[in-house]
Amino acid sequence: MAASRGRLRVRSLPGVMPWRSSPGHYEYTAMPHFLGSLQKLPLETFSTGARKIHTAPARSLFLLRPVPILLATGGGYAGYRQYEKYRDQKLEKLGLEIPPKLASHWEVALYKSVPTRLLSRAWGRLNQVELPSWLRRPVYSLYIWTFGVNMTEAAVEDLQHYRNLSEFFRRKLKPQARPVCGLHSVISPSDGKILTFGQVKNCEVEQVKGVTYSLESFLGPRACTEDLPFPPASSHDSFRNQLVTREGNELYHCVIYLAPGDYHCFHSPTDWTVSHRRHFPGSLMSVNPGMARWIKELFCHNERVVLTGDWKHGFFSLTAVGATNVGSIRIYFDRDLQTNSPRYSKGSYNDLSFVTHANKEGVPMRKGEHLGEFNLGSTIVLIFEAPKDFNFRLKAGQKIRFGEALGSL
Repeated sequence: MAASRGRLRVRSLPGVMPWRSSPGHYEYTAMPHFLGSLQKLPLETFSTGARKIHTAPARSLFLLRPVPILLATGGGYAGYRQYEKYRDQKLEKLGLEIPPKLASHWEVALYKSVPTRLLSRAWGRLNQVELPSWLRRPVYSLYIWTFGVNMTEAAVEDLQHYRNLSEFFRRKLKPQARPVCGLHSVISPSDGKILTFGQVKNCEVEQVKGVTYSLESFLGPRACTEDLPFPPASSHDSFRNQLVTREGNELYHCVIYLAPGDYHCFHSPTDWTVSHRRHFPGSLMSVNPGMARWIKELFCHNERVVLTGDWKHGFFSLTAVGATNVGSIRIYFDRDLQTNSPRYSKGSYNDLSFVTHANKEGVPMRKGEHLGEFNLGSTIVLIFEAPKDFNFRLKAGQKIRFGEALGSL
């Protein structure tokens, strides 16, 4: 006999008792406790024409959780990047040259969407919080151990003296800790690591080996004012010709990366006169060598302060580049400078001339004189004009300290 409509036939299961409904036909039913458990489920009915099937709500079976998915995706991507970095380091140790792998536009845009400026301002405020005396020694000792800080060079070695992290970062050195080289015309303005140096070619400056950025994008367009130390160029002149003021000279550059454990102040690299300051608000992405190899024109994206002037051989400039947790760039003689402001217009910059009617020359700086400071490690870029026989006394990747020779004629 056929089953009545709506009744579901099932195969024999363990614990199911058969009963005869008519000769030659058996129908089965589940055990009472199994039926009771099914009745407790919230059921929804789906029509299938001839039959009706009962099922539990879909949301009780699958729940989408965006935060774990984002964390898993981000963690996987970060892990893959670390694996690539480890692999490249192994290949470099074997003497193989690794071509740079530049970030795509969407990767740069994704990185720039991170609120690094807000985080840097928060970090700056945290650094100014006065630490209790009992906490200063363990906090500073951890930092010293992590970044290899040499406190024997500090003017004040007693860790209890520094009330907050900001004072510790901006600690002064003993006078004899950094003797200024008097034999060479250009010295290192800070402690750090030499990333690149050499002659500027095709108006492109080398960020790290194999990765360049536009000189004009970095320094900004030349303004046709009497305040600048170089004459305005005609429309057909290249940007380089606007900077090189003397026939037979060339443009040179040097990039110095300051790690968190380095001395955070920077000094005048030579005897020169500062005539102009240009401040570029911008991103505060990390500027460590790994990021500099990955993001093209990284220094052009980041906030920076460009000081331009002249020295005995012509044009000279020093640029302090900001980075994550380095929103504070201070120039001692420029009280109007305010870096890492909450709001700014993308691609904007502001100028300040130090040449006035009362001061026709600008701000004179002597080699080794205090010039400014970072809140934490960052980067300094020197771009200057010099005769063709100027020679750097450096090696790429070497550690250097403030006062040591960069080069000379």
